[in-house]
Amino acid sequence: MVGPGLLPRQDLNSREFLPKGSSVHHLNGADRHVLLLQMYGTMMEALGPSHWWPAETPFEVCLGAILTQNTNWSNVDRALWNLRQADLLDPERLFAQDEDRVAELIRPAGYFRVKTTRLKNFLFFLRSEARYDLSNLQKQSLEEVRAKLLKVKGIGPETADSILLYALHKPSFVVDAYTTRIMSRHGLVPETIGYERLRSLFMDALPHEVQLFNEYHALLVRLGKKWCKKKSGVCSECPLQGLKQSAQPLAALKI
Repeated sequence: MVGPGLLPRQDLNSREFLPKGSSVHHLNGADRHVLLLQMYGTMMEALGPSHWWPAETPFEVCLGAILTQNTNWSNVDRALWNLRQADLLDPERLFAQDEDRVAELIRPAGYFRVKTTRLKNFLFFLRSEARYDLSNLQKQSLEEVRAKLLKVKGIGPETADSILLYALHKPSFVVDAYTTRIMSRHGLVPETIGYERLRSLFMDALPHEVQLFNEYHALLVRLGKKWCKKKSGVCSECPLQGLKQSAQPLAALKI
């Protein structure tokens, strides 16, 4: 088992894992596995456990995964607080509410009318598919639930995988802008890589463990916020600064 905190940091400058001029494109499956676990261990040593997802119940995780689209978590937290104060952190009660009331309660999360519709779409799905009971979704396979979630209007791959991983405790790796930025700046993947291809890189190379996927995603987000910033990275202080950058961009990623 490879749970958080169990993998010691190793020297990322070691040519054994990423020779000069190479990239994930050039590594076989075993080497990708080692490199990604090395990155994980280095981030864990530098940052410590993340204790994600910041929610009290699996249903609250689902709401947060939808509300956090195109906004930061502090805004989502305010919207969830409003719903909690209104005693609406219950799927059946929330679905029964007037859309205008829900929109006003979640206003702090931004795009509140669009997100109200998306919440209602998800709640309709939860009612018809699981009788408002998330444990009924847990009984289905990851692939089956993921395919169904992606058919819900307003739920894209990142939101679906967040629900699967953090609410349903299924090993589905979550990819976001931080993941792409960190991996591409180190030359490990093309900057234009799509969501599914990048997700497959992690899914194929890492053990399918919920705890590992949970912590790995959280660590990438924390590292991205503190060091690998959107406009320019603070590379000299980044825990992953020893990871060699590929000498040439990748035209394609074969996974």
